[in-house]
Amino acid sequence: MAGYDYDLVVIGCGPAGEKGAARAAYFGKRVAVVERAEQPGGAGINTGTVPSKTLRETALYFSGLRQRGLYGIDYSLREGLTIRDFMYRKQIVVENEWGIIGRNLERHGIELVRGSAALAGPHTVRVTAPDGAVRDLSTEFILIATGSAPLHPPEIPFDGHAVLDSDTILQMDRIPRSLVVVGGGVIGCEYASIFTALGVRVTLVDGRGSLLTFIDGDLSARLQAQLELLGLRFIFNTRLTAVERAGEGVRLALSNGGVIKADAVLVAAGRQSNSSGLGLEAAGVALGERGLILVNEQYQTSVPNIYAAGDVIGFPALASASMEQARVAMAYAFGQGHTDEAGVLPFAIYTIPEIAMAGLSEDECRA
Repeated sequence: MAGYDYDLVVIGCGPAGEKGAARAAYFGKRVAVVERAEQPGGAGINTGTVPSKTLRETALYFSGLRQRGLYGIDYSLREGLTIRDFMYRKQIVVENEWGIIGRNLERHGIELVRGSAALAGPHTVRVTAPDGAVRDLSTEFILIATGSAPLHPPEIPFDGHAVLDSDTILQMDRIPRSLVVVGGGVIGCEYASIFTALGVRVTLVDGRGSLLTFIDGDLSARLQAQLELLGLRFIFNTRLTAVERAGEGVRLALSNGGVIKADAVLVAAGRQSNSSGLGLEAAGVALGERGLILVNEQYQTSVPNIYAAGDVIGFPALASASMEQARVAMAYAFGQGHTDEAGVLPFAIYTIPEIAMAGLSEDECRA
């Protein structure tokens, strides 16, 4: 549009940012994507979706679970498996994905701008480059897709060694013999099943009465039954009340009065939006708890030309859904009409076994 440098500036080059930018470029729009990290891809490529799925495949390979299922042969986990063996393939996949994203941006004629972004008004994104240089990008529309980070409750002594979050678990220096996972959401369930498949003694603790409460109840129950067959132990309706280091491991106190000792604990009890430092409130963008950006059904914020998609707006915070949210947002922004998929987001959860759904659950249909 006349008077602006760009039709769209996207802040964040994770799954939502990349796909939103590509959709706008497909409409013939002039697009720039601002990314502060050294590599594109956000949590989807670098710390979450792709690394955990690669580890899942590695766990299935090393554990022999696939062979067991096919031939009824019990393969035991390879003796002396190190964390380096476990992570080797992950890095290859991640680096390959960086190349795919770069080529996708190039193919669509999208400019990648390196640096930290903040709003300097509803139509201006101010970028501070790594060398300190400042550049203002004027734009008709803005898409905020800055993702989220693990929530760190102040009472939990995260140390990256025995007390882990979903980022630091990927940097473990050893495979623990026993692991407690706190949280029965997507991240907790995926990692619990991965480490159970590797022969680690895993206990999952959750304050609710079932896993993945947003999915169909039948699916949740079947998943739990399968994970129990793998050897995963569950403690429901129970919260973590205290964590303390005990030698090289941890000692956990639970709200039911129980105590668990383990080599490590993964706390996967929520995430918070990466919305601070973006100047959102000064620009009039309304925020909710944990920094969530509030949006309507079209993924439009309280400022009409500013949209948001992906983890930064909260649930379901899955890469598959985030991509679709951004595509739908850009269809609305550029007047390409209502999209039929707007209310039917794909949910893919890579537990062992994996599950997926789209649309309403049975309980939601009944309601």
